[in-house]
Amino acid sequence: MKKMMWSSLGLSAAFVAGFAAGGVLPGESAAHAQAATRVFELRTYTPDAGKLDLLHARFRDHTLRLFQRHGMTNVWYGKPMDAPLSQTTLIYLLAHQSREAAKKSWDAFRADPEWTAVAKQSGVGPVKVESVFLEPTDYSPMK
Repeated sequence: MKKMMWSSLGLSAAFVAGFAAGGVLPGESAAHAQAATRVFELRTYTPDAGKLDLLHARFRDHTLRLFQRHGMTNVWYGKPMDAPLSQTTLIYLLAHQSREAAKKSWDAFRADPEWTAVAKQSGVGPVKVESVFLEPTDYSPMK
């Protein structure tokens, strides 16, 4: 029984020491694992009337995978809950290593033969696109 108690005490001490050392030793702590510099791109898509479901299908079936292939990180996809935007709008968030990396990724994506075929076959047609680049604030939980 004493041996088990000392083993438990030793493991607990090692656990606490590990957390304490995290603030002293060089390297990245677990709380700051996302602290690498990156930018976010908030995009809003508005397809022609009646084409929103086709746009959702294109993203679900092809676009997310193609974004990933070209170095873009899929973060979040959503749709407004209230009409009229719920019937006309897709909003999503991507992460990029930098604005320069975003430009390279978008150029490669647009030139991808699979993407051009998917875009043509999807039946979505022209889409109004709004893009805003964002950087996290110093107090943002996600960096």
